[in-house]
Amino acid sequence: MGLNIVFVEPEIPYNTGAVARSCGLTKSSLHLIRPLGFSVYDSHLKRAGLDYWNLVDIHYYDSFKELYEKFSSEHSFYFATTKTKKKYSDVTFKDGDFIVFGRETKGLSKEILELEPEHNIRIPMLKDFGRSLNLANSANIILFEALRQLDFNDLE
Repeated sequence: MGLNIVFVEPEIPYNTGAVARSCGLTKSSLHLIRPLGFSVYDSHLKRAGLDYWNLVDIHYYDSFKELYEKFSSEHSFYFATTKTKKKYSDVTFKDGDFIVFGRETKGLSKEILELEPEHNIRIPMLKDFGRSLNLANSANIILFEALRQLDFNDLE
């Protein structure tokens, strides 16, 4: 099956392109929730994904609710946020899990974070800096921890 990365209303094409590349190389699916802050035909998006687009299992949804209602009864959802104490490394990921990330400028909405607060996870980082890691970097950190736990799903 593989893991699932979800970007809710991403704004920067480079981030989506970079994660699409990671998804393609790890047999993970990428789920994009509209509205997107760019065109899927954007040259920056295509360039960031390089020639990996044919490897990417990518899906589009008009709302997070649509995705959640379709998969939440059979799969776990984890929500990346700076607004929780639980670390991503404290989770035991399973094949088929969904790891959800919000917009670069605002993160995930309160409504999404309240769906399953026990599944809100964070990447430890300095709080005094007032900023967060880049979206693509954050997604890759958590994706590769989940893959490590799953013994990389026969990727080698």
